[in-house]
Amino acid sequence: MTQQGTHQGPYYYVPSPSYWPLVGALALLLLASGAVLWVNSYSPGPLVVFAGFAVLIFMMAGWFRTVIRESEGGLYNKRVDSSFRWAMSWFIFSEVMFFSAFFGALFYARVLSVPDLASVESQMLWPDFSAIWPNAGPGFKGNFSPMEAMGIPAINTLLLLSSGATLTWAHWGLLKNQRTQLTLGLILTIVLGLIFIGLQAYEYSHAYSAMNLKLTTGIYGTTFYMLTGFHGLHVTIGVTMLIVMLFRVLAGHFKPDHHFAFEGVAWYWHFVDVVWLILFVVVYWL
Repeated sequence: MTQQGTHQGPYYYVPSPSYWPLVGALALLLLASGAVLWVNSYSPGPLVVFAGFAVLIFMMAGWFRTVIRESEGGLYNKRVDSSFRWAMSWFIFSEVMFFSAFFGALFYARVLSVPDLASVESQMLWPDFSAIWPNAGPGFKGNFSPMEAMGIPAINTLLLLSSGATLTWAHWGLLKNQRTQLTLGLILTIVLGLIFIGLQAYEYSHAYSAMNLKLTTGIYGTTFYMLTGFHGLHVTIGVTMLIVMLFRVLAGHFKPDHHFAFEGVAWYWHFVDVVWLILFVVVYWL
């Protein structure tokens, strides 16, 4: 049965038809077409891409506001909550597969491709190539400095581990209905995330200007920036979601027994933490 039940009622809430998916489709159309124009050096390309991002942000803000209004209005019961949990679980699983593809590319390059290019059979093509890592590959003629694990990467590891602890502390505050602890924990997590993003931006600037470590620096530069860059994007998205959660907390949202939006963001943030730990060991340390 599909009626608008209360939070504790037996019914599964089905929302009215919405125009937000059409707005999202328009945003994706603008982003895709703008990217094609940009790559092919047509002048309207960047403007179309930025318009697509603007429409996408507008769609997300409007759609999320609708969902928040429905949730705070008591329309979501335990069955709807279970659906949200399954949806977030599958989303995080898709993110696991996303990063697995890039880690797989790094594994293939380091363990298979580089030794093969230095093998006896390949010596006729690249006689001076040696199977060491970091390595940009035989096609890269310049010099570069690899990124070390100590310094900013180690500091960022400490920052993300600390942010996971502060977010868990905030969650405990929510479960105990201690709003001050919840608010303070969220603020600390956001600050740590912002510092992480700032340090990574500085790391990139230094790598480009002083280390000749760029996306064009062969296979090492490509895998380094693809893995760390996409992770940095996920941290940025996570910080944005945490800021939204903070505003909702300040508005009086969430109860100890009804707060999956907060919990889902916490899942996402802890996933980002775990990915960084793997990335730190595989990309920076080994």
